[in-house]
Amino acid sequence: MVIKAREANFTDWAVALVCVVVILLCIMPMLNLLAQSLSSSQAVIHGKVNFLPVVHNMEDNTYQTGVTIESYRYVFLDKSFARSMWWTAILTVICTLLSLVMTTLCAYPLTYDWLRGKGIINTLIIFTMYFSAGTIPNYILMKTLNLLNNPLVLIIPGCISVFNMIILRSFFFGIPDSLRESAEIDGAKPFTILVRIYVPLSGPVLATLALFYAVGRWNGFSDALIYLSSAPQWVPIQLKLWQLIQNMTSVDISTVELAAGSIPRASDAIKAAAIMFATVPILFVYPWLQRYFIKGVTIGAVKG
Repeated sequence: MVIKAREANFTDWAVALVCVVVILLCIMPMLNLLAQSLSSSQAVIHGKVNFLPVVHNMEDNTYQTGVTIESYRYVFLDKSFARSMWWTAILTVICTLLSLVMTTLCAYPLTYDWLRGKGIINTLIIFTMYFSAGTIPNYILMKTLNLLNNPLVLIIPGCISVFNMIILRSFFFGIPDSLRESAEIDGAKPFTILVRIYVPLSGPVLATLALFYAVGRWNGFSDALIYLSSAPQWVPIQLKLWQLIQNMTSVDISTVELAAGSIPRASDAIKAAAIMFATVPILFVYPWLQRYFIKGVTIGAVKG
């Protein structure tokens, strides 16, 4: 039997057009930001940049399309930026691996019907997803635990997400009980079943959760701002970027850009370069996990 594809009609083309427009609207700010980061400071200050990099010709005081890396040079030569980038990369890897381990160890026992207090444990876990103590009690807790200005404050409090745990637990429920029962008949213990059966079968969902955890930690900002007030050596890249934006009128930036009289916008080019510097690395993670991500988010949509 030959299955013929349905011919596209007006509705299909309209939906495709809307999708294209939405995609363009999403990437246009990023393209404009990239153009600003590759433009000269004077061109950015005077608003000459529109999606294409523009450089300032000092000889005849004109602006023309071109590329310059002066802003990136400033960012790369700043040792604090490089240190924050490396520290954020290491922190993201550590937090992602730890979070996957903690999420798995929390979700797996809840799949056993004979677990005592299972209902109470589920209730308490879900309760934390909807209600939290707040910023001040959390700050007091971190201070009591001596975690203020400690790199562990960026790792321990957020090492597990209840929402992600529920996703993984739901996936575990979809694994046939016959696999676990056959392993138990052969003498396998719960931990062996987890490592030998559940984890290998959970590749797509674990990759999806890894992407969630990695992006969340890479973009983490508020916890570092609150808990690392006196530890600049542990500042992640997003907080470093925020500090740059807050210090746009600093002497170093104004000296590098030589934009006397236009200090309020003098650092726009460097700000754009710093944002690209902090955003591009995490974007490279998605293509490696894309096929797992697509399969992971649709898991359970088709009942097997």
